Amino acid sequence: MAGLNTCLVIQNQDTTADYLLNCKIGNSQVECSKNLSAVRLETTKMLLEPLNRLKQADAQLNLTQGTLGGIVGEELGVLPGMDSILLALSLERLVGFLGTTAPKNQQKKFDIVIYDGISSEETLRMIGATSKARLYLKYLRTLAEKTDLGRLAAPTLLRLVEEAMRISGSRSYFDGKMSAEIWDTLDELLVRGSFAFINPQRFGCFLVMDPNNPTSVGSALRYWGCTIQAGGQVSGAFGVTSQQLNIESLDKVKKNFSPLPSAFISSMLMNSPIAWNSILLDTVNEDARLLLTSFASRRSNVKSSVKFDSTRKIVTLFMPGFDKSEIKLYQYRGGSELLVEAGDQRRAIPLPPEIQGKVGGAKFSDRNLVVTLL
Repeated sequence: MAGLNTCLVIQNQDTTADYLLNCKIGNSQVECSKNLSAVRLETTKMLLEPLNRLKQADAQLNLTQGTLGGIVGEELGVLPGMDSILLALSLERLVGFLGTTAPKNQQKKFDIVIYDGISSEETLRMIGATSKARLYLKYLRTLAEKTDLGRLAAPTLLRLVEEAMRISGSRSYFDGKMSAEIWDTLDELLVRGSFAFINPQRFGCFLVMDPNNPTSVGSALRYWGCTIQAGGQVSGAFGVTSQQLNIESLDKVKKNFSPLPSAFISSMLMNSPIAWNSILLDTVNEDARLLLTSFASRRSNVKSSVKFDSTRKIVTLFMPGFDKSEIKLYQYRGGSELLVEAGDQRRAIPLPPEIQGKVGGAKFSDRNLVVTLL
């Protein structure tokens, strides 16, 4: 309604969005209303496209002598983990956070892409995928450059990937480059993806909770900390309830989630036609409308989760939703970085040269872990 070209991306079989938008959503983009498109990602369908690209590339290069061409994609089922991997490829085509999508390959330019995922945990894995993949890439490079098997197989696999990228219309970053340059280029792409997730002008996610339910509020706080650990940023918090809005509860929620902007929404009646104009213009939902408009206008202001005090050799980590007993600290590579483990996530924090050293102590204060280095 604000005039921004918007795409809703769904990755589940829940038909709630179909009902809310009064639109049949399938695995091809469909226009639900002015400026609003929607698509339902299905991994069984997404599995076929990259496989077909590899088949075409192999047919031109003849690397597997026709073996790859004999694989029937429609026979293949979905294994655990495939959903997130293929999701990343699909979102890359829509958003281009790695910068590999060629402009001519973009079917339609969207101002906003909204992703409704499988679960919070899978979404967090996706957010942290590029930063975590860099370490795997480092070890793969070592394997490719320092073992006989790697030196034999790596160039062939890289040629297959490059040819598949050409067929898909993506930009080729490998053309004419030596092996070492290709590995450096892959690392640069992953760095670019990591920065996209911490850039509030490109990416944001919102916490949703029942403000009258302490368990729901506690879970939202936990996911706030987990999102930071994964390498993303939370742009705001929404309280959704069908009950009477309790002023005391609302004030407590706002305090718990400060400095995040927060807003509260009265839940919709699902047994009657959705009157979107009435809902969006309702004064009760005004704060929520302003929060979304502010984010869509790229005016989000996100607090940095890491602060360095070079004078006192202190690192302050903002970690809402955790207590000190749940956080573990490790150091490798001579104290040049700090590895933080919490919420089933690991985050490596490079330390500036002037404060590098061993951890001398840590204390927890006001949702912050304060680490002193020696």
